[in-house]
Amino acid sequence: MTGPLVDADWLGAHLDEVVVVDVRWYLDGRSGRAAHESGHLPGAVWADVDTDLSAPPTPGGGRHPLPTPEGFADRLGRLGIADDAVVVAYDDSGGAYAARLVWLLRLLGQRAHLLDGGIQAWPGELETGATTREPVTRTAVEWPAGAFRTADTVRDSEVLLDARAHDRYTGQNVLPSDVRSGHIPGARSAFWGDNLNGDGTLAPVERLRAHYAALGVVPGADVAVYCGSGVTACHDLLALERIGVRASLYPGSWSAWSADTTRPIATGDGHSEEEQARA
Repeated sequence: MTGPLVDADWLGAHLDEVVVVDVRWYLDGRSGRAAHESGHLPGAVWADVDTDLSAPPTPGGGRHPLPTPEGFADRLGRLGIADDAVVVAYDDSGGAYAARLVWLLRLLGQRAHLLDGGIQAWPGELETGATTREPVTRTAVEWPAGAFRTADTVRDSEVLLDARAHDRYTGQNVLPSDVRSGHIPGARSAFWGDNLNGDGTLAPVERLRAHYAALGVVPGADVAVYCGSGVTACHDLLALERIGVRASLYPGSWSAWSADTTRPIATGDGHSEEEQARA
């Protein structure tokens, strides 16, 4: 299995050969750890989006900055995820948060997959309580050049996609932690949830291809993706991988962009502050 997805049948047949990681996390403040301890896939360890998959928040880096190679290796090593482990990650939100771990590992060349349909698709028994694995020493590997955009380079991409819900893209809805509402000028709304079928599994390749083609994603296009803090954008990145498109991530995303009041913003379906001022 080489693609970014596995189904529950495949996982059930290979459960003893992989490291299963529960990446449940909730924007509303509920505890992912508590959800894990109340019931998780057999042998699954819990990874915290805030501390295991991100560096501490900063104004310039946003709410979930990219971890350093050393920090990422250290945190995953503590979870018992070795360099050569095959990883299957899941959540209960259509893969919105597990995608962060899967995409980062695949970026480093490690076999990692998203459980299609998440915990809801698992037909077997769940375990309760915390699960731990023996810690290991991982090799710190530098992030590949060109995989990430900065605030200064993100608008240079030919196609810039915003993976947040459309009402956050337009500015109608704003998180309390965001300084401003709207989106980066030139970005196109590409809500990560539109990658899914009604049952929370990833849409077929042909539907994904048509969806992204309508957003200007064509073969060979230079594509960058952002979201609120660089997490759910990884769902778009995995969907793009499914259709053969490699894209880059702006890790700081809206939480970093909006915090810098020198950066322009757009609201509605595309008008920037400057355009609105001239109207």
